[in-house]
Amino acid sequence: MSANRYYSLNDYCKEVFGEKVYRLSLSGGMTCPNRDGTLSYGGCAFCSAGGSGDFAADAFLPVSEQFIQARQKIAAKTHCQKFIAYFQSFTNTYAPVDVLRQLYSEAMAPEEIVALSIGTRSDCLPPETLELLSDLNQEKPIWIELGLQSIHAKTLSAMNTHTTVAQFDAAVSKLHALGISVIAHVILGFPGETKEMMKDTVRHVAALPVSGIKLQLLHVLRGTALAEQYQLHPFPMMELDEYSDFVIDCLELLPPDMVVHRLTGDGPRSLLLAPSWSTDKKRILNTIHRRLKERNTRQGEHFYG
Repeated sequence: MSANRYYSLNDYCKEVFGEKVYRLSLSGGMTCPNRDGTLSYGGCAFCSAGGSGDFAADAFLPVSEQFIQARQKIAAKTHCQKFIAYFQSFTNTYAPVDVLRQLYSEAMAPEEIVALSIGTRSDCLPPETLELLSDLNQEKPIWIELGLQSIHAKTLSAMNTHTTVAQFDAAVSKLHALGISVIAHVILGFPGETKEMMKDTVRHVAALPVSGIKLQLLHVLRGTALAEQYQLHPFPMMELDEYSDFVIDCLELLPPDMVVHRLTGDGPRSLLLAPSWSTDKKRILNTIHRRLKERNTRQGEHFYG
């Protein structure tokens, strides 16, 4: 366990790759079955026009050029020499397998890339795609980031996700059997959910063969269905201190060896409607770290797996 009292992605990367590793957000130019009419045209209610990839590179550029641009941007902040290629925007397995093979192989080609992380939906992993992922996982680590968000069907329906917990669980099982790491995405703060309901979602993830988790504060972004709802009928959102303490409650429920990839979120300032305090990521993390010490607790404190 790290000095931060939770097993952060930074800790994991230093253990596995020997140094701090940065994500480079790339775009595969894909859409989503929840946007192209296969399931819906609206997309998830909380998802912006960028498909949760508002910080990703330009999809019109070849992946190799996206990599160069993304690395140049990050060079001003760090001298990091190792990177994770991250396909973030929309559903990044939603294409023919030959297209995916070319994209993934191009992203993994640079020597500096130590892992490939792919954001996708649990209903977009057909057998041929799983076989491709399994093959590539022999070359460099493949991480599949799956959006669970909540285990509560009423919430998923209200958020227009067109996903189920059963689909998520089945995808985790298949990926785990292939030796592919899964990172679960969970959103905290959905309207209508109590804190105990949110904890139930975290407990569900904790009981699965999932290697990592992203705990994401609910953001209300302009241009989304959620923003329309919020402006018409504002729903309560957690303040900084309340959220920081609740994230710690969630950390206590997780296995000590589950990698925590995120404790909050950083939606684009130009799109963010609420909560305004969420833009100060450094302050949020400092508050969480301080409260962990004050409470003298840590990840796994109440995990009974």
